[in-house]
Amino acid sequence: MTTAPLKRWQFWRASRPKQQLGVFIGAQAAWVTSAAAADNIRFYAHQRDWHNLWDKIAADFDASQVQIVLGAGQYQLLAADKPAVPDDEIPQALLWSVKDMVATPATNIHLDYFEFPSKASNKLQVVVTDKQQMMQLAQAVEGHDFALQGISIEELMLANLFGNEPQARLVLSHLPGEEVLLTVVRDGELWMQRRLRGFSGLDHFTADDLRQRIADALSLEIQRSMDFFESQLRQAPVSSLELLCGGENQLLATLVAANFNQPVNVVAAHDIGGKLAQLSCLELAREAE
Repeated sequence: MTTAPLKRWQFWRASRPKQQLGVFIGAQAAWVTSAAAADNIRFYAHQRDWHNLWDKIAADFDASQVQIVLGAGQYQLLAADKPAVPDDEIPQALLWSVKDMVATPATNIHLDYFEFPSKASNKLQVVVTDKQQMMQLAQAVEGHDFALQGISIEELMLANLFGNEPQARLVLSHLPGEEVLLTVVRDGELWMQRRLRGFSGLDHFTADDLRQRIADALSLEIQRSMDFFESQLRQAPVSSLELLCGGENQLLATLVAANFNQPVNVVAAHDIGGKLAQLSCLELAREAE
């Protein structure tokens, strides 16, 4: 089974383009960059009109291999017990496990799953998407002479931030308007993830907001996640805290660092959506290894 959801939306073609594109699709916009010029990031507004979106992308980029990353709102990520069935029957068993947990009708659910590297839990992470939306997206990509290599999700892309480094890092990332995402990555893999509610305006908080309540509130959530990683997953402490967010991020790093022994770093990123597009390019490189 694949280690990332929706990775095998593949369609036959006689030859594969040499250029590689990373595409991050958020709720209302998409960011695109090429592996050859990763710092050249294009931004496109969209309303889930995928053919219109790819009309715009095709005007700016030549035929390419494409790795798509879905942002929050494009899928649901659920935890479910691993079914006691043969591997090839797991997707169907999971469908019955999660169908009452999502608004999408069972007949229109497309799902895939992955496992965290830790064996301390028997839970699977199930990614649920709208089948019609995914088919329309895939058809739009292929219809513009791009080769769709895979579709993944935001949480999994963050594992590409530090390559295969063996030290665990806790990453706090935030896209404007979305809830904060907290992940732990190690060895190029995702070890845990949480969405933190109440911080969707992180990039707009003032210095006073950060000093008076936000930094301490975030530190509490970070500490809870670190405790879970160490005690429940039985792992060594994370080596650092990494902030991938906009706004007063340097001040936030300083304030959070006062609450921990680990160093707190700001991940260099001009634009968070663009950074995720760059990480999706790295996913293509990993697939080629």
